[in-house]
Amino acid sequence: MKNQNALRIFVLEDDMWYGSMLHHYLSLNPDYEVKRFDKPSEFFNHLHESPDVVTLDYFMPDMDGSVVLKKIREINPDIKVIIISGQEDVRTAVSLITSGAFDYIVKDNDTKDRLWNVLLHLKEIVGLKNEVERLKEQVGRKNDYSKYLVGRSEAMEKVFALIEKASKTNITVSVTGETGTGKEMVAKAVHYNSPRSQKPFVTVNVAAIPRELIESELFGHEKGSFTGAVTRRIGKFEEAHNGTLFLDEIGELDISLQAKLLRVLQEREITRIGGNEVIPVNVRIIVATHRDLLEEVNKKSFREDLYYRLIGMPILLPPLRDRGNDIILLAKFFLDQFCQENHVPKKALSPEAQQKLLQYSFPGNVRELKSIMELTTVMTDGETVLPEHIMIHAASVNVHTMNGRERTLKEYEIQIIQYYLDKYDKDVLLVARKLDIGKSTIYRMIQAGELRTK
Repeated sequence: MKNQNALRIFVLEDDMWYGSMLHHYLSLNPDYEVKRFDKPSEFFNHLHESPDVVTLDYFMPDMDGSVVLKKIREINPDIKVIIISGQEDVRTAVSLITSGAFDYIVKDNDTKDRLWNVLLHLKEIVGLKNEVERLKEQVGRKNDYSKYLVGRSEAMEKVFALIEKASKTNITVSVTGETGTGKEMVAKAVHYNSPRSQKPFVTVNVAAIPRELIESELFGHEKGSFTGAVTRRIGKFEEAHNGTLFLDEIGELDISLQAKLLRVLQEREITRIGGNEVIPVNVRIIVATHRDLLEEVNKKSFREDLYYRLIGMPILLPPLRDRGNDIILLAKFFLDQFCQENHVPKKALSPEAQQKLLQYSFPGNVRELKSIMELTTVMTDGETVLPEHIMIHAASVNVHTMNGRERTLKEYEIQIIQYYLDKYDKDVLLVARKLDIGKSTIYRMIQAGELRTK
């Protein structure tokens, strides 16, 4: 298995024997990943792999070492270059160090040992640099809800305040709201702003897993514990150890399993199906549902004791229709995102298009708006989105409901036109008017076999 923390070293040495010796010697350290090159041309063809360190033979017939050093510095100044020379020339050494070389080592009986010590020092430097970058990334991610949630409305400001409070503790969080409001985004915002941010964030959609499989999914099973259990399976609680387990649509959990879940939450330990080993788990729980769980308790379909165990800090996500101008902020966000992902020029929402969006109630909430804006991007030829480019009902029915895979712009275009052809009994002229495109475009796509008319 490749060591992700290995120090990557390129050895550039025209002496085949000496280069092979250095390669073998350095490869004895399991923390080093070493590649050897005997020609500068071959070396530069691989420099895009961004090694941490280059050991460079100063005297090479094809290219002078100072020229190689200069080119390396131009391509990637972060690469540390160690010059290895057959001559002890102080003036040359000082010049190379001044030009950016990390060290200058003379070829003699002690070369290997000096190089070994320099590389040990460099590994510490690179490790510290990587740690600093990781901490910078972590600090930069703190309270950056924009990666998960977009909004400036008063309702969303209240949500952000609750996320900040929840992130500082391990309290269980219950996120409620209509379907499509972004409950998983809230869960991610809490996790990635908490002390557990570097640990796993594991999601289980309870509603999407068959009743007979949910117990194995959550708690795991041992080999041979039931028909089809051909290997041991680690459950989601174990996967999320020291991190966060997000139980989406918790209201769909079968009543027979609710007692077992309650026991796990109380005892903080699980036992795999068919096993006897008691396994401690340290997991932060976040749950979400579009149901009113208290109403489910009153209907006896949800355990009251589990309800009070899960309610923790409740965060209610408002429906999109109650978020005012957030609709426009989100629309622009999705528009820019889709343009960037598909490498098309950015598009602007006209005032009339904005008004059309604000007048719609969005029963599918943020998820529906995203679908609409993706379709809008496809249907807008110019740089400005006009009202006629926003095809609300077509997006709601068509763009993401047929299957979940990502598509190219061309595939979206074909899917949309095919949807309208099917809807209007293959009437090309009517479809051309509905989509505001030339009928010749549709005929050409039919002739190319991209569209079906039978």
